[in-house]
Amino acid sequence: MRLLFRTALAAALSVAPVAHLAAQAPSAAAGAEEPDSVFVRANYTKHEYQIPMRDGTRLFTIVYVPKDASPTRTYPMIMQRTCYSVAPYGPDNYAAHIAPDQFMMREKYIVVYQDVRGRYMSEGTWANVRPLLTDAERARDPRATDESTDTYDTIDWLLKKIPYNNGRVGQWGISYPGFFTAQGALSRHPALVASSPQAPVTDFFFEDFHHNGALTQGYFYTYPLFGIPTGGPRTDDWWMAGMVKDGLPDDYDFQLSLGPLRNTTSRYYPDNLFWREIVSHPNYDEFWQTRAVPPRLTGIKHAVMTVGGWFDAEDLRGPLAVYKAIEKSSPGTYNTLVMGPFRHGGWAARGIEHTVHGDIYFGDSLETKFQRDVEARFFRHW
Repeated sequence: MRLLFRTALAAALSVAPVAHLAAQAPSAAAGAEEPDSVFVRANYTKHEYQIPMRDGTRLFTIVYVPKDASPTRTYPMIMQRTCYSVAPYGPDNYAAHIAPDQFMMREKYIVVYQDVRGRYMSEGTWANVRPLLTDAERARDPRATDESTDTYDTIDWLLKKIPYNNGRVGQWGISYPGFFTAQGALSRHPALVASSPQAPVTDFFFEDFHHNGALTQGYFYTYPLFGIPTGGPRTDDWWMAGMVKDGLPDDYDFQLSLGPLRNTTSRYYPDNLFWREIVSHPNYDEFWQTRAVPPRLTGIKHAVMTVGGWFDAEDLRGPLAVYKAIEKSSPGTYNTLVMGPFRHGGWAARGIEHTVHGDIYFGDSLETKFQRDVEARFFRHW
């Protein structure tokens, strides 16, 4: 457990869009003659928008449009909504990678990234695993919002405002963005034809911060990331100022010395909104139940491909729960599950030659095979 601050923070940030991890060196796709970063700038034009939602809140959105798009060459859209920043910001600052994988990037899609409500450059108030509206709430207030309505409003705006789209939209996301993908599937927008929730967060009482209901101390250092409001649209990592560094270099002894949870509250997180929610709801009460995604996954008509890893220590429960819920409630829907010998989000990595867990070897270039033969094929078909 030594240096857990680094490992916990890395775990939290590892679910940020792979396309936007600036620390990753650009890599060449199989058979490609130029690095990804060169291909993106040469073949796509970047646009930035503030898209209004039904309540007037504007969500910051980046759209990469293939330069050869035209009235006679239209493209489908592939979208990711995230709480981890869609950086780099600025119309002239291009991401090193875009799209779910290198193969889809080169096939070309209109690629959309959005900061969700209350995060980074988007307006509004952030809520962890925001609960879905009930039918009664929707009927009572047509301006009420949740992640499904924000997805619907975003798709609707994109179809009308982004030229040369072919009217078909897909979405994907890993971990927390997987949660937004699962909730976005419930938007039921007619243009949404394919969703791929990958290692999706589905219920924070049973995964991530809790494992089967037990609070996970390894997430001690990540509460600033989720529990400090932005204070308004911004591009910097505002939450870093609240990061706890007292546990270094010996986190094991530090965790033992913390004592009861009230010490964590008084010493480190007295005003952290997410920590206060955690300690205020130690049992699986209405707070957690209203935030559980699987019970709400009903009436889905479009294709869904859920992805997970058998060595995922954060969200192994999520993909299995999402798949089973859709299979049960929407039997006529194309619903498939892809599981492999991957760590959390490992199938989205680039350039891993050998897949090894401990001393067990599973094969070569498994993530490349998934991206090329499964993920790209799924979206290409639908």
